[in-house]
Amino acid sequence: MGRFVEGEDRRQSLLLPETLDDYVTEDNPVRVVEVFIEELDLGALGFGGVHPAATGRPAYHPSTLLKIYLYGYLNRIQSSRRLE
Repeated sequence: MGRFVEGEDRRQSLLLPETLDDYVTEDNPVRVVEVFIEELDLGALGFGGVHPAATGRPAYHPSTLLKIYLYGYLNRIQSSRRLE
């Protein structure tokens, strides 16, 4: 993803639990959201910012923001502060 803000790798070993995937069960709906969004071509759907600018602070990738938005929608979380 180039110049986008990167989060922790979900497969990276941590102190406790061993990986971030250990926090999320296999049947959690958030896994479906992630797979669905990763399959979309956001540029063809009209999302801006898919190709990052060469200057300034790196932005969050639009797919990351869409995943958070859909997670909040599915869990009836409207507040961006609660999503944070």
